[in-house]
Amino acid sequence: MGRRYYCDYCDRSFQDNMHNRKKHLNGVQHHRAKKAWFDHFRDNEAILYDEQAKKPCRKFLLKGICDFGPNCRFSHMSEEDLSDLKRQVEDERQHREDCQDRILPGRSLEDWLSRREKKKQAALSSKGDLKNKEDSEDGQAESDIPQQLLSFPDLPPSLLPPPTDGWKIKVITEWG
Repeated sequence: MGRRYYCDYCDRSFQDNMHNRKKHLNGVQHHRAKKAWFDHFRDNEAILYDEQAKKPCRKFLLKGICDFGPNCRFSHMSEEDLSDLKRQVEDERQHREDCQDRILPGRSLEDWLSRREKKKQAALSSKGDLKNKEDSEDGQAESDIPQQLLSFPDLPPSLLPPPTDGWKIKVITEWG
């Protein structure tokens, strides 16, 4: 039995050879499935812009169903749906502006990165020597993470800043 090609967009598999793959990748069904997949990741502002540019679908407004479905060139959104989408876009825009307002003036991400790099180089040049108390206090003041980095929701644990009280270390004295 030969190798099989599986298309994630279409949820189909077929014998993998150049002719079959080319035929599938150029097919209308594949293009529609690929477009539908990427449409899931569009932001609300792009969706609103596209829907406002379209005329309303008469068949969808009258019967509640359209033969073309998501491939219809007319809009299937009601006025209420559009107003809800506008409100969501405005809320997102307001949230972004609020995040920008909370950023400390005079502290940019580039400044923080350059200070962090200098601090790393100083630590490498001292080769592990202990610093005096004043240096450590200055380092703590400069290590404050800029608000731009903290404004991203749902960061994975590896990208979250360390806790202010440090990591809790559990000592395991007994091995399996």
